[in-house]
Formats: sequence, C-alpha cells, structure tokens
Amino acid sequence: MIVFLDFEASSLAKKSFPIEVAWVFQDGRSRSFLIRPAPDWTDWSTEAQAIHGISRELIDSDGIAADLVAQGMMKELAGHDLYASAPSWDGKWLSVLLRAGGLPRHALRIGKSRDAFLAAARDLMAPAADEAALANLVEDVIATIRFGNAPTHRALPDAMLDLQCWHLVRNEAARRTGTNLT
Repeated sequence: MIVFLDFEASSLAKKSFPIEVAWVFQDGRSRSFLIRPAPDWTDWSTEAQAIHGISRELIDSDGIAADLVAQGMMKELAGHDLYASAPSWDGKWLSVLLRAGGLPRHALRIGKSRDAFLAAARDLMAPAADEAALANLVEDVIATIRFGNAPTHRALPDAMLDLQCWHLVRNEAARRTGTNLT
C-alpha cells in the first residue's frame, strides 16, 4: 500500500534531527508523533522553530522516545511503498531516527511523491498517454492543489496534502479515460 510521510526537524543543519513524523496510508489511516530527542541530539534552530512552531520544551515533555517511534515505524510501515515530497531531507531524518532505534539506516526507504503521482496516472492512462502527457497532468494537479495550500510545516497536514494530490491525480486520470474508480 502507498504511504505518504513527512518529518519536521530541529533545523536544516548537518546534525539536525527529526522532531515530528506523520504518515498517511492511501486509505486515509494516519499516525503522527512528536519525537523526544535522543540524548546526543543537540542541534536546535530557533528559525526552524519559528517555521514549524514546535518548541524544544514541547518535544522534551510530550514527545515519544525516538527509539520507540523508530520501532513503531518499522512495525507499521515495513513492506509498504513510502513516499515524501522532499525525500532527500525526509530520508536523512528517517535514517537518523532508525539509527536511534538501533535499526539499519536504510531499513525503510522513501521515494519521491511525484513518482507515486506519475505511477497513479500511468496506471489509469497508459498506453494511451505518453510520459509527457502524464507529467503535464501531474504538474497541473500539483499546481492546482498547492495554490492556496502552502505546506503547513507540520508533519500530518503536509503528508495529507500529498495524499490529496495522489487522489486528485487518480481522479483526473480516470476522468480523462472515462474510468470509474469506485
């Protein structure tokens, strides 16, 4: 099953760490966690805090221990197709989190959300549509949904925005081909 995920982090620095993670399955089931930092996670940016609005005090008091979040992610997400809108950043923070849980840093892999959108269009429109037409459909949907829906810089709403894009791509591809999705 397809799963869209997103992280918020302490900063964008080399030693940054994840402070929030959320994921949403293609069927709408979702989870979200604030992450209590591991003892050696010390990087903090007040500029990043101003963007996501999550304080160090909040994650210290209300966060779930990083190792427990990592182990829970493995249990729930292993075997699923994971996607994120910024997989290089989210993959970095996923690796940091997995290592904190004593797990291999590549135990879970993240693809680019746009690839999931293209695959959804391709599944419904190929071979009638070429790759350029599929890419145009995806870009049109992304532009439409992002217009007025800027990322909130909170993990669950941002992951849900990707899910919404995926559904809209599928709906538009179905409309163009006369396919009934129900």
